[in-house]
This record gives sequence, C-alpha cells and structure tokens, in this order.
Amino acid sequence: MRSPGEFSPSHELISDKTKNPYDPQVGELPENNLSHQDVENMQESKTTIVGLTTDDGVIMASDQRASLGGRVVSNKDVQKVEQIQPNAALSISGSVGGAQSFIRSLKAETNLYEARRSEEMSIKALATMASNMLRGGPFFMVVPILGGVDDEGGHVYSLDPSGSALPDKYTAQGSGMPYALGTLENEFTEDLTMDEAETVAARAVKAASERDTASGNGVHITRITRENVEIVGHEDFDELV
Repeated sequence: MRSPGEFSPSHELISDKTKNPYDPQVGELPENNLSHQDVENMQESKTTIVGLTTDDGVIMASDQRASLGGRVVSNKDVQKVEQIQPNAALSISGSVGGAQSFIRSLKAETNLYEARRSEEMSIKALATMASNMLRGGPFFMVVPILGGVDDEGGHVYSLDPSGSALPDKYTAQGSGMPYALGTLENEFTEDLTMDEAETVAARAVKAASERDTASGNGVHITRITRENVEIVGHEDFDELV
C-alpha cells in the first residue's frame, strides 16, 4: 500500500534527488540570446516605481513612459504594474518584453500553487519564488518591486536580476530612483494612512519625472489590501499631490 505522502503532487520532485522541489513547476523557463545591438534597440521602461507600506495595506506608484534605448519615447501610456494574486501586485522597470514574460510566468506559478493547496501564497513565499525565477536569467533586465498584504501585514520587496529579495518599509527602483528616494526619505512615516501614502508615492514619482527624462506621462497608483488590488491611472499629478 502506498503511503499518503506518495500521492502528493510534489512527491516526484522530493523523491528525485536530482531535482530541486523549490524550482518553478510550470515547465522550462524562456531563454534569450540577445546581442548587444538587440539590447540597444529593445523597448525599455527606464522608469520610476515606488512602494510604501502602511498599517492598512500597501501603496505602489509608477510612471507611464516607455522608451527605445532611453532615447526616444515610444509609448506614453504604459501600465507598469500588474496584479499577481488577489492580495499582491508587481511593478516593473527594465525590459518591457522581459517584464511581460516574467509576469506571465509568475502568475502561472501562483495559480498552480493555489490550485494545489487551495490557498494563496504568502507574500514572503511569493518574493522567494520571484527572486528564484529572476536569478535563473531568462527574464532579461527586469528590476521589479513586489507589494502585497497577507496575515502578517503589508510587505514591499525590491527584486533584481541577481535574485535578491530585500524587504523594506518603502523602496524605489528604476532610472528615477535617486530622485524618488529623496522624497520618500523626507516624507515617509510609519503612521501614514493609505491616502497619505498615496500622496507621498505620487510626489516621489513626480519628483523623478521632473529630472529623469525616462520617467513621465502621468502615474498609476496601486492600492493593495488583504482582499483586493486596485490600479488607477492618472494623466497628471494635480489631483494627487
């Protein structure tokens, strides 16, 4: 008679010592063989993205500009944030194609996890999964921020292609990061309400848009709670700051 553990979906991975049970499970990840010329001409969101935690949830903000090699504005209405699961979202900077592929793969992993376990992945586990996928290298030049809310509260993680996952109360990524961080350093406090954090996040992106030529054309504000992710685009900052 087979033991109960042998019916587990992960039994084959665990029993095969040549496989890592913590690797993604939806198949092989995409690969790239980009040349230097390909990199120069790829669609990029050299950008400004920020994330802040509050007692009631997480606020993320991202500008809406995409460029070719950082020289030409190729799109003025790019949504650089996507819901990953009902209580988490990912905001991206870097290669647009790499980011889109990464988001598709990460969503597939979270859907598979939920289907097998009948529960959502914790934000810490989601950050670990995302960092493991980034470290593999196929998602070229993707530098995201992960934000989410679970039973332990709100979380913001800075991720990078080396596979790091750094939690913080607030963070920024992208070409406008130095300008955004200055605003966050001055205005972030741990007792911010969601509405106050939204204003601080918008001010951070606005400050970056004033000085960073690769950031601009409005802002998307993302509000994340335990039950919901709400993403709203704004063409200008007047109603936010």
